[in-house]
Amino acid sequence: MEYLFIGLAAGSIVAYIVFSRFSKSQKSARANTQSVVLMEKIRSVCKFITVEGDFSEIYHYTNVKDKWMNLLLGSKKALILIDAKAYVGFDLTKIKMHPENGKKTIHLTGFPEPELLSIETDFKYYDKKEGWANPFTSSDLTEINREAKQHIVDKVPQSGLFDEARKQALETVALMQSVVETIGWKLDYTALEEATKTLPSEKEA
Repeated sequence: MEYLFIGLAAGSIVAYIVFSRFSKSQKSARANTQSVVLMEKIRSVCKFITVEGDFSEIYHYTNVKDKWMNLLLGSKKALILIDAKAYVGFDLTKIKMHPENGKKTIHLTGFPEPELLSIETDFKYYDKKEGWANPFTSSDLTEINREAKQHIVDKVPQSGLFDEARKQALETVALMQSVVETIGWKLDYTALEEATKTLPSEKEA
């Protein structure tokens, strides 16, 4: 009878140890699965965050090259109306994610700087003047379009679009946080908040 009691006690202890380890293993596997699922959801949100800016500018073009040619054959001038739409933002896919399963926390680091993602332009020519023997060529028009587009690109940093993109980015991070909190995890984006504070604004640039 005594041996039976000892055997039952020993068996209970062994069963408890096996169950504890199995339960711990299950919790760890569940935490790993949760972190993978969360990071995939975050990646789906981490798309290009963009703000749009509309520009309407008048660009004065004068051919300053080939001065002697201009004197002999006449100079070329043009007035161009530029309508443009600029897209500025962050590529949040560059953010790095580090899960800490023990604390059920996902850390976000590596916040990118704002950038001009793309620009659409439309040109209308007014008051185009050609020299009497110095007409506009296709290469001239290509060069004018390139210079006019660059004129808009140079305007973007002072437009306030970069600062607006920063606000949009933080709003998106808050959305990520709400996704993470739905299953009891936390999102640590302290590094991102600090990065947006240290990035120079257009007014300071």
